[in-house]
Amino acid sequence: MRRVNWTVALAALGLLVSIKPLPAHHSFMAEFDQRKPLTVTGVVTKIEWQNPHAFFYLDAKDEHGRVVNWSFQTATPNALTNRGWKRDSVKVGDQVTVQGYLARHGSNLAAARSLVMPSGQKVFTGTMDDGGPDK
Repeated sequence: MRRVNWTVALAALGLLVSIKPLPAHHSFMAEFDQRKPLTVTGVVTKIEWQNPHAFFYLDAKDEHGRVVNWSFQTATPNALTNRGWKRDSVKVGDQVTVQGYLARHGSNLAAARSLVMPSGQKVFTGTMDDGGPDK
């Protein structure tokens, strides 16, 4: 009987140790401001095809001609695939134009709503929280 209790206790301890904290998902409006739309044209420097949101990064010139690196959050990779993206649709070095919404904290982070790919195809990249694709 004692041996069974130790086995259960060790199994429970192993389960607790193996659990990783999961990041909480946030609402669109908590992080981004729909009253601050922006359009950025630049060169892709990095792509992160991951859950819960894919990200891509652009180098773009600001109003003073300085190069600024932007981070754009998109929907999930699965949602992007359903909207016409492929993993290789956009590559590092491609020039793209992104429409989105600025982050509330004012950094160079934005929620991407749409992206014009190098092929000229415009794809919806946002989430339904931002109002959905243009009609």
